[in-house]
Amino acid sequence: MIVDGARRRFLRCIGAIGATGVVAVCGAPRIAVATPLSRLRERGALAVSLYNDMPPFHAAGAGVDVELARALAGALGVRLTLLPFNADDNMSDDLRNMVWRGHYLGYGPADVLLHVPLDRPLIEHNPRVRFFAPYFRERVMIARRVERVRRLETLSQLAGQPVAVAGQSLAGWLMLGADGGAYRGQLDTQHKHGAQAAQALARGDVVAAAGLASELESVLRGDARFEISPLPSPRAPAGGWAVGMAVKRDAVELSEALAKTVNDTRSSGRLQQIFERANVSWQAA
Repeated sequence: MIVDGARRRFLRCIGAIGATGVVAVCGAPRIAVATPLSRLRERGALAVSLYNDMPPFHAAGAGVDVELARALAGALGVRLTLLPFNADDNMSDDLRNMVWRGHYLGYGPADVLLHVPLDRPLIEHNPRVRFFAPYFRERVMIARRVERVRRLETLSQLAGQPVAVAGQSLAGWLMLGADGGAYRGQLDTQHKHGAQAAQALARGDVVAAAGLASELESVLRGDARFEISPLPSPRAPAGGWAVGMAVKRDAVELSEALAKTVNDTRSSGRLQQIFERANVSWQAA
C-alpha cells in the first residue's frame, strides 16, 4: 500500500458539458464523461494534470512529468494544457478531483493525470478510473555522507545522528516508526519533500536523508561524497512501486494512444533521456 505525503482540504451545484466533458446536476455529484479521442483532436489540446511542488517531476513548470506531458501532446498532434494542483487528503481524492469528477472549487478534471501509483488496492478502490502506462519504478531510499557512515546495514548505525526527512511522506512515516520510534528525537522533519531533505544533507546539516530515490538522486546523484541505498526497514516496499497514469474509465482510445506514446519514448531512449536531464536514473516499471 502506498502512503501519501502531506494532503490538504461548499458544494457547487451548477454545471454543464464543457470542453472537459464535466456533467453536473444540482444535488448530485458531478460525473465526468470521457472526451472521445477524435473530439480531443478537434479541440486541439490535451489537458494534463500534474502535482504541484513534486521535484524532480514538477516544480515551477519544469520537470520529468512536464517533459513527458509535452511528448504525449506532441504525439497526438495537439497543444499541451497543464493543470497543476495541490494534493488532497489521499490518492482517491486526487483521482476524483482530477480524473473522473472535478474539484468542488470548480477546476478539473483533466484528460489524464500523471504520477499515479499503480497499486492494486488503489485500483480496486477506484472503479471509475483506468490505470495504465507505467513509466517509472519508485523506491524508498536513504542517502548518507560516506565519510561519516561507511556502510549502512541497519538504521541503528545512525542512532544519535541527525537525519533529514519530509515528515509527511512515506519515508517520514517509516523513519518515525522504525524500531519502535527509536529515532524520532534525531529526525529533522521540517522538509516539504525528499529533495529538500537531500539538500540539507548536501549542506552538511545532517549525516543522512531519507526519501524517494528520484528525490534524493536529483540532488545528490554523481556526488562521490554521498551514497544512496535502499532504506533498511522491513516495512518499506521491497521492490518499490510502478508509477503510471490515470484517465476516466471509458477513455479507452485515449489510454491506448497515450500508452503507445510511452512505449515509443521508452524504446527510442527518449524517456531515459528525460530522467537523465533531471539527474535521475530511470528504473523500468
